[in-house]
Amino acid sequence: MSTQSGYAIIAAGGKQHRVKVGQRCKLELMQGEPGESVELSNVLLKSNGEKIELGAPYIANSKVIAKIVQHGRGDKIRIFKMRRRKTYRRTQGHRQHFTEVEITQI
Repeated sequence: MSTQSGYAIIAAGGKQHRVKVGQRCKLELMQGEPGESVELSNVLLKSNGEKIELGAPYIANSKVIAKIVQHGRGDKIRIFKMRRRKTYRRTQGHRQHFTEVEITQI
């Protein structure tokens, strides 16, 4: 079922994402090389434009196929802790790893 008006809601990396065919999205870091195809089998909801199929919690025998585009790291965020009047200051930085995928089939 790969219609252009359809979409799906998938669970990947502890988050839920609404995806359509041809869309690129950033997911948590996955194993695989750029250009490889991956199957995302945790499909929570699937729609083809008219009919909506809902899982409990996942839809059986349903999957979303995606192609890995690239791996990367997100923007740096700064964590700053301070206690007033105590001469306590801590600064820490973090960059989250991600995998960008392109949805090819629902």
